[in-house]
This record gives sequence, structure tokens and C-alpha cells, in this order.
Amino acid sequence: MQATRGTSLISTDPVESSSEDSTHEKSPTADRTASRYRLVFVLVAVTAYAVDLATKVLAVRHLTPGQPVDVVGSLLRFDLLRNPGAAFSTGTSYTLLLSVIALVAAGVVIRFGRRLGDLTWAVALGLLLAGVCGNLTDRIFREPGFLRGHVVDFLALPHWPVFNVADMLIDAAVILIIVQTWRGIRITGARQPKS
Repeated sequence: MQATRGTSLISTDPVESSSEDSTHEKSPTADRTASRYRLVFVLVAVTAYAVDLATKVLAVRHLTPGQPVDVVGSLLRFDLLRNPGAAFSTGTSYTLLLSVIALVAAGVVIRFGRRLGDLTWAVALGLLLAGVCGNLTDRIFREPGFLRGHVVDFLALPHWPVFNVADMLIDAAVILIIVQTWRGIRITGARQPKS
């Protein structure tokens, strides 16, 4: 009787144990879906990064510092500036530190990008990676030197600091991340239980 009771607690049925194991494995459909989200992440990041890079090249080629060009009246102007700091020209004496932080941030975003299970998160992280890498590229390759380069800013709105496409990408990513967090949707696509 005791032997029977003891063995009943341990399942030796191979069908039962394999069914439990299969719940922890990803199905082929889930793998394909995750691959699609990663593809979206990569495509968004590459496309947005290319747009940022192209607009900066055009701005440097066609604009002169200190000579703003009105695009939409006084609402939008092109005004070429070189920014050694972070957003709103803060931290101008910490360019090297900002570059290192951007490198770490890019690595973290790429790592999270491998766990994607939601389309909105894929877009958000793609935009974030593009924005971080866009400004990091300036810090690596532009004057005055490696990891100390000044970021090209050229978009000016009234009563707002001059910015660039990478800044817009980061802002859009942050908004999407806040929305997903508020909705309780994790990067993996799982929903957080409502407390």
C-alpha cells in the first residue's frame, strides 16, 4: 500500500511527461511569428537609421551654420548646429560619457530585440535603436574626434531646441514603450496580470 502510494506521486508515464515538456517548448508557429517580429525590428531600425543618416548628410552639404532657412514660414526652419551634448544641448562637456552610454544602450536594445513577441514592441525598439545609433554615428565619425564628435542638428521649431531625425525616432520609441507598458504588454507579447 505504501509502495503504491509512493509511486503514484512520481509519474513514470512517458506520454504524460512528454506532454508537460512540450508546453515549455516553442511551437513552429510561435518561432515563425517571433522571427517575423525580429525581422520588423531589423527593417525598422535599418530604414529609420538610413533616413537619419541621409538627412544629416544633406543638411551638412546644403546648409550653412548661422544661416537658417525657412521651410514652413516661421513654423519650421532648417538651422544647422553641431551639438556636443545630449538633448537640448545638455551635458556638453560629457561627450565621451554620452557616447559610452549610447554604445551600452544600443547593446541592450539589440539584446531585448531577440526576445520580441509583439509588433508594437518590434517597431518601438527598431526606432529606438535607429535613433541611438544615428546620434552615436555622429559621435564616432564627426569632428572633433572618435567618440567625441558633435551631433548634427538641423530641425528648428519655434521656442524649441534644434533637433534631428534621430531625436524624433527616440521620442516616438519612448511614446510607444510607455503605451505598451501602460497596456501591460511585455516585450515577449505576454500580458501582465492586472493587480
